[in-house]
Amino acid sequence: MPALVRPLLTFMLAFMLAFATALPAVAAKPASQTATEDGVPLVIYNRSIAVFRGTFLGIGPQARAARATAVIESALSTGGQHRVEIKEHPEGRLIIMGDMLAFVITPGDIDPLSNETLATTAEKAAANLRQVIGETREARDLDAILKGVAWSALDTTILVALLWAIARVRGWLGRTLLNATERKVASIRIGGAQVIDGEYLVPVLQRLVVVSSWILVAALIYEWLSLVLSRFPYTRPWGERLNSYFIGVAENIAESILTAIPDLGVAILIFMIARFVIGFLNRFLVRLARGAQPPDWLGPDTMPTTRRLFNIAIWLFAVAMAYPYLPGAETEAFKGLSVLLGLMVSLGASSVVGQAASGLILTYTRTLHVGEFVRIGDHEGTVTRMGAFTTTIRTGLGEELSIPNSIITGTVTKNYSRAVQGNGFIVDTTVTIGYDTPWRQVEAMLIEAARRTPGILETPHPQVFQTGLSDFYPEYRLVAQAIPAQPRPRAEVMSQLHANIQDVFNEYGVQIMSPHYLGDPAQAKVVKREDWHLPPAPPPAGGA
Repeated sequence: MPALVRPLLTFMLAFMLAFATALPAVAAKPASQTATEDGVPLVIYNRSIAVFRGTFLGIGPQARAARATAVIESALSTGGQHRVEIKEHPEGRLIIMGDMLAFVITPGDIDPLSNETLATTAEKAAANLRQVIGETREARDLDAILKGVAWSALDTTILVALLWAIARVRGWLGRTLLNATERKVASIRIGGAQVIDGEYLVPVLQRLVVVSSWILVAALIYEWLSLVLSRFPYTRPWGERLNSYFIGVAENIAESILTAIPDLGVAILIFMIARFVIGFLNRFLVRLARGAQPPDWLGPDTMPTTRRLFNIAIWLFAVAMAYPYLPGAETEAFKGLSVLLGLMVSLGASSVVGQAASGLILTYTRTLHVGEFVRIGDHEGTVTRMGAFTTTIRTGLGEELSIPNSIITGTVTKNYSRAVQGNGFIVDTTVTIGYDTPWRQVEAMLIEAARRTPGILETPHPQVFQTGLSDFYPEYRLVAQAIPAQPRPRAEVMSQLHANIQDVFNEYGVQIMSPHYLGDPAQAKVVKREDWHLPPAPPPAGGA
């Protein structure tokens, strides 16, 4: 900062000395009158005294302004008090400067857009002329010039002190903001992952602090310039115009802020009420779920989704209610943003809403749960994630499938885990053996194969069902419960079970083949009574 202060201070002092030494030259230059759409202004030493819009005794505004300039500057060059008076005249108001007629204010010179009268317009012009006379005397007073330089030097000192303070505060704020942001950002996590990367956020905040400080520096220098210009008579109009412009901008900003505060307060109140309602509703849902008789739709698996739905609905309602009160809601930018969001929703609403509705159906019907082994269409595996739009399953081969929820709700889903006792899943397989093989033997061999398979529980006991009696063979279905909950062990269990079935059938000389005939056999394919309990089938009770 000192490297910046020294050249800045040098420049400011040179600027003030230049103004002080250039004042006589400025005073010697005649003021130029430029015609505008509103008339011809009478400007003496940078200060506007009056505006000529009409004619007087056939003389146009341009000539009137030129004559008044010559008379006033001639009188000011001689020195003296130059008392200014206003006298009435049939054609208007005479502005007398000493013993000379400076100019005339006619009814045509009155601003049609103002509420002024001829008298008020003349009085304003006379007051401006008196100010020019006073500033002319001040410009010739060396003590007044030195006083202006002294005040300007004080203004410059105060400015430099403020710039130094801004630099120190900027450095302190940058360090404090850096440390606070790093701590805050590190604590914001979702699912164990940091939401915001501090390496990118901190530089942005630092640049924001720097830009804000430079904006403040520019505003201070602007105000210093207007103040310094106001210290000297011939530059005072410039300073007044700069100051009035700055004050006008500040007033507009302040007025905009003050105007927006009531509506912004209403919007904030709406969001605060929404947050209060969400907190109350979440606590109520928790108490309701923990009650003696919780509703069917409110369980441990549906609680997160239910809370999320209520929260989204309340926030959307709050945004809709607060939107008219947001600053700039009626601007074209806000309207364009609303149209863009509406277009995006309309283009993707059909599929998105359908998938979201299917996700809600799966959640509240409890068709699936994470960890269950299911079969959806031609795909089977363990449910690993249930989202709002898709459900992810992992097959026994290690493949991960993302299935749209609309497909799940539109097809038959087979759940192998829902009916099991404890953690695990159901395994089942089907074999077809000819009628000439005793059914008791087939069932015993299937049970033996299940017993030899690791992972299949002995309790509940595996069961064999005869699910059909076809023309040439009965159909046997083995159903058992397995322990493993991991996806790949189930595939291994099924593979080992099929291998054991082949081994057991081979040990007892039973061929796994479904017989088909082109014609009736010469002898009936029946099992003799003495062969009903061939090994490994247990003998009948009582030896019968």
